[in-house]
Formats: sequence, C-alpha cells, structure tokens
Amino acid sequence: MVILGIDPGYAIVGYGLIDYTNNHFTVLDYGAITTPAGMDFNRRLEIIHDELELIILKHKPDCMAIEKLFYNTNAKTVIDVAQARGVILLTAQKHGLKVSEYTPLQVKQSVVGYGRAEKKQVQEMMRIMLKLEKVPKPDDTADALAMAICHAHSSGSLVGKLKKYY
Repeated sequence: MVILGIDPGYAIVGYGLIDYTNNHFTVLDYGAITTPAGMDFNRRLEIIHDELELIILKHKPDCMAIEKLFYNTNAKTVIDVAQARGVILLTAQKHGLKVSEYTPLQVKQSVVGYGRAEKKQVQEMMRIMLKLEKVPKPDDTADALAMAICHAHSSGSLVGKLKKYY
C-alpha cells in the first residue's frame, strides 16, 4: 500500500510517500512544496494544488495521512494553514484518496514511542526506520514521512487491518 503523508502549510508543505508491504517500509519519494513569501496568497494555494496533483499522478498513492490542524496563538497563521489544508484535502478528494488525520501527539507516539518527543527525535527516527543516509530536509519532509508511518501503524487504518492477514 502506498501512503502519502502530508505536513500541511502554506509556505512549506512537506510530503512523504512510502510503500508499506508485509510490515516493511520502502521510501518512494519525499520533499516539500514551497511557495515564496510575498506572493499573492491565492496563487500560493494554486501552486500547492498543482504540485500536489503532480505528486499524486506520478506515485498514485492509495491513501493520504495528514496532520490535524491545531490552534496556536497566531489566529492569522492558523487560518492560512487551514486554507492550504483545505486545498490539500480537495486535491486528495478529486483523486479519490481516503484521508486520515492524526495529531502531532499520535505521530510522535507512533514513531518514537513517546507523545511528547522532540522534533529532532522524530527526524532521527525517520532516518533510522527508513534506512536513510541522513535526516530528511526540510523538517517538514521528516514530519510528512512520520505521518505516513503513523498511518501504517494505526490499528484504525485499512493498512493496520490488512497487515494482520499477511
């Protein structure tokens, strides 16, 4: 099963694609969709859609795992991230992808074993679990890969149910 993990944002959207077969992870691709500061916001959203669509068409994932939106102290930032997240969800919907959402706590618990793990611990676990030479950069890509792994580990996901039979 090919899982597309997404760390949503509007300046940087981290993405990571893994194949999860017989309890084994294979990295297919990872990176970031970036949009420049100062660009018209609607154009930034369009770039996110267009780039994500190309990734989906190239890799044909079976599903998407995305971070649940959480409120921080900056209302403008959370609203802008929510708009980018909406574009991401619509793009997934248009391509028939089932979307599952996970909190940062769930992702950290899944990949590190501790829900309050630090960002660097998650990044290092991605390097180790996925047998990468170095920690994926930018940080958003490591978070996206962790999101995909969390989905694979999730007992609520289709992947989690299927792995019991292999």
